[in-house]
Amino acid sequence: MKATRVDAETLRRLPKAVLHDHLDGGLRPATVVELADAVGHTLPTTDPDELAAWYVEAANSGDLVRYIATFEHTLAVLQTREGLLRTAEEYVLDLAADGVVYGEVRYAPELMLKGGLTLPEVVETVQEGLAAGMARAAAAGTPVRVGTLLCGMRMFDRTRETADLAVAFRDAGVVGFDIAGAEDGFPPADHLPAFEHLRRENVPFTIHAGEAHGLPSIHQALQVCGAQRIGHGVRITDDIPDLAAGKLGRLAGWVRDRRIALEMCPTSNLQTGAATSIAGHPITALKDLGFRVTLNTDNRLVSGTTMTREMSLLVDEAGWTVEDLRTVTVNALKSAFVPFDERRALIEDVVLPGYASAL
Repeated sequence: MKATRVDAETLRRLPKAVLHDHLDGGLRPATVVELADAVGHTLPTTDPDELAAWYVEAANSGDLVRYIATFEHTLAVLQTREGLLRTAEEYVLDLAADGVVYGEVRYAPELMLKGGLTLPEVVETVQEGLAAGMARAAAAGTPVRVGTLLCGMRMFDRTRETADLAVAFRDAGVVGFDIAGAEDGFPPADHLPAFEHLRRENVPFTIHAGEAHGLPSIHQALQVCGAQRIGHGVRITDDIPDLAAGKLGRLAGWVRDRRIALEMCPTSNLQTGAATSIAGHPITALKDLGFRVTLNTDNRLVSGTTMTREMSLLVDEAGWTVEDLRTVTVNALKSAFVPFDERRALIEDVVLPGYASAL
């Protein structure tokens, strides 16, 4: 098909799919302010616009560990049933307003226990909020399907416990598992018992790898732990010495040939130093080489972004077309952790018609 550039209005209308988006990194600034006041937590500022700017500025450090430290304030307001219900419902409504038709939200239940909730109560509460949001979005004519990924924190020792939660709630909205947190010094293989349990129970999982740490983390995630997707994965380019020539090393070839989805997050990668520019971000070269790249927001509050903004940046700074955006959207749905018939229906009945109307 003829390559088609896309304007801002078209971008807003395009159906979108996001696989890599953290609940605790995507709260509305005004909600953070209100919930912090309710629980007595002190914020850098109580002005929502100033707080939004503070998050982006604080995260623009070029360092993953400092980037993660900005979550102190959002996690502080996610310790109660009220906070979890509200943020989960708003999460869905914000995706729907952005044109997202399928999303996977991830969070670590173990970080939300300071208010007295148990691990199962955290999951039940978040699912209740997500269900309320999906019902409201559908009633408004902007339906969105949202599945949940439960995260174990790779720096701690509760990943097997969180894997048990994913198994227990797999028929109640939880669609998969992940490990998150600082990569360097905390290899995925340290949590092998959790991954072996998930494989025995047929629960899919993704692993944050290839962001702050290089090829060994990607290799471990895939070949030792058995991940079906890779969170970020930008460092796979270390196994492609000449991106222009497209000669792949053995690991890069495995990732491409087995259609392992890379959950790429351009703005976030700039903030953590995993990439230096949107124009030069590996997502474009990897897309052109036939990798199953997907486009994601990672943390919408922390990065000051949306799926529409991520698409717009790639259009404006990397020359992407409607066809490119359609490709990564279909890629995401092909690798989503929901049943095949649901994925196919979203692709055939929602995404492809939506993009056809833009061409």
